[in-house]
Amino acid sequence: MPQRSAQSSQSPHLYTPQQRQRRDESIWTLVQGVLAPAQFLVFLISLALVVRFLWTGEGYDAATWSILIKTGFLYLIMVTGAIWEKVVFGQYLFAPAFFWEDVFSFLVIALHSAYVWALFTDALAPNDLMILALAAYLAYVINAGQFLLKLRAARLQQAALS
Repeated sequence: MPQRSAQSSQSPHLYTPQQRQRRDESIWTLVQGVLAPAQFLVFLISLALVVRFLWTGEGYDAATWSILIKTGFLYLIMVTGAIWEKVVFGQYLFAPAFFWEDVFSFLVIALHSAYVWALFTDALAPNDLMILALAAYLAYVINAGQFLLKLRAARLQQAALS
């Protein structure tokens, strides 16, 4: 019976021993570990500002700036995450271990980018912009959940190997 490659997308392990070592030694792991919770904090603040605007009609500028800052964090974490993926898995995106997370990340980026485009082209009214931002934020929460499940899987794998 042929042995499965450790790189196989059907492998029960998230990381091979070599990938785990590269992950643990990479500065990009720390960068991701700092950016992810920072982005989540920015998201929570922005979400509150967006909901406040939709609820009261007040604070449009603060909500708008918060969405732009959140989008900046998203772009930054996507670029640094692609670098991390290259270091750990040897390709910038769509490594088998993170394929679906990366696919969904593009939806998140598309929605955030649509917001930025609509804002700067005046394509949508303020309320519609905020609803688009909420759609982007919902996609972000789903994507963050995907990554948290992968983090949990990695910890379980590490515990099983210890």
